[in-house]
Order: sequence, then C-alpha cells, then structure tokens
Amino acid sequence: MRLLVAEHPFAVMNTIGLVAFALVGASKAIREEFDMFGVTVVSLATAFAVGMTRDLLVNRVPLALSSHIEIGLGLLGVGLAIGVSAALESADTHPVTSLSDAIGLAAFTTTGAIVATQADIPAFGVVAIATINTVGGGAVADILLDRSPFILLDDFYASCAVLGGSTYWIVVTAGGSNGTAAAIVVGTRIGALIFGWSLPTTQVLGLTGE
Repeated sequence: MRLLVAEHPFAVMNTIGLVAFALVGASKAIREEFDMFGVTVVSLATAFAVGMTRDLLVNRVPLALSSHIEIGLGLLGVGLAIGVSAALESADTHPVTSLSDAIGLAAFTTTGAIVATQADIPAFGVVAIATINTVGGGAVADILLDRSPFILLDDFYASCAVLGGSTYWIVVTAGGSNGTAAAIVVGTRIGALIFGWSLPTTQVLGLTGE
C-alpha cells in the first residue's frame, strides 16, 4: 500500500476518498428513508460534486465525466452503505461510518492539494482547493437532505482540511512525503470526534449579545 501511494498518490487517494464519501452520503440518505434513486443521488453528489469543482478550477475535464471507473467506485460506496446499514443500527453515526468519513476527508484533502500543486497554484490556492475538494461534498449532501451544512456550524471538520492542505504544501515543498498530510487529517478528525473539539461560536466568544 505504501509503495502504491508513493508511485500513484492521486489514484490511490482518489479511490479511497470516492468510496468513503459515497458510503457516508448514502448512509445519511438511507437514515432519512430516501428511495434507492435518492440514496444514489445523495451518495454520488457527496463523492463527486466538489471533485468536479476542483477540476474546473484547474481547467481540466472533470474525472467524474470522463471515467467509468469513477462512477463504479461511487456505486461501490452505495453498496457498502446498504450493507453497513443492514448490519448496524444508526449506521450514519456509527464509528465505522465516522472512520470512513475521516479517511475520505484525509484522502480528498490530499488529492485536492496534489491537483492544485501540479497546476502550479500558489500556497493559498493549494489550501483552498484542498479544502473545497474535501468539505463541499458533505455540504451538498446536507442541502439535498434539507439540513444546514454541518461544516458551517461548530463541528471541527473543515478545519481539519485547512490544516491538512497547509501541511501538504509545507511538507511537499520541503521535499517530504505527501502521506503526512493525510495522516494528520485522520488523526485530527478522530481526535475531534473522541474529545469533542469544536470551533467557538460568536456567542461563546462574547462577541454578540445573545
């Protein structure tokens, strides 16, 4: 696995991210009792929406529109979600799904940073595209599920992507491994879930009268 990541970092991370995020999106839709079409739409939107945005930002044809493999990976995630939901109660909040989400978060942070770096985009753009590539799918899924996007609330989620994108740029610029950023994102996200980390609201900071 380490050799594959070293030789084909984008392909490996993209595969992991697509399956993981498709599973997470489908699990949410199953919990809301969507029909199979709805489950598939939410799943594929979670997996592909921001990857397409990423590709358009760097002026290339979105992979989701040019590769049958990408769609196959998304559908694999749907199938896994159905299996997990059949085996586990509240599968969308189960630790298995949370771990899958953390892994997908790390993988997509890395692929976004790789694409941006290969396009010779400056540091801020690398971090921005890494973050967009990571958290936008969950936001799209929440909108389809008629929820407020949780990345805009107090959950420590998008912050993990910002940290990962920044780490990627620093480490790779210094000649280090591109897997370091992924490890930091997974570790940070799991730490947030275990210890309940969150960003403060304006109310907590005393910046509003409420």
